[in-house]
Amino acid sequence: MCMGIPMQVISMKGDYTALCQGMQQQRNIDMGLVGVQAKGAWVVTFLGVAREVVDEQEAVQITNALQALNLVMQGDNENVDPLFADLIEREPQLPLHLQAKVDKE
Repeated sequence: MCMGIPMQVISMKGDYTALCQGMQQQRNIDMGLVGVQAKGAWVVTFLGVAREVVDEQEAVQITNALQALNLVMQGDNENVDPLFADLIEREPQLPLHLQAKVDKE
């Protein structure tokens, strides 16, 4: 399984590298795929490379999901729900292309 880790840009080091922080660690991240980013920008990283620029809300949701996965792997199923607070009261939603078919009927 491949998982991207959200990290926040602390500072750019030239055009292709940034010092980033996330998940209680700091790393130099290759920014070649996403370009130069401002301090404070959030990127999803995989194997030391920024793959996507995301907003803070999405970065928090990804971080929470990774923390929930870690808790479950440690056998702690009791403290997972708060990490998915955005989903607890939400009804399932169809993708737009399927919802359009339901709306026609």
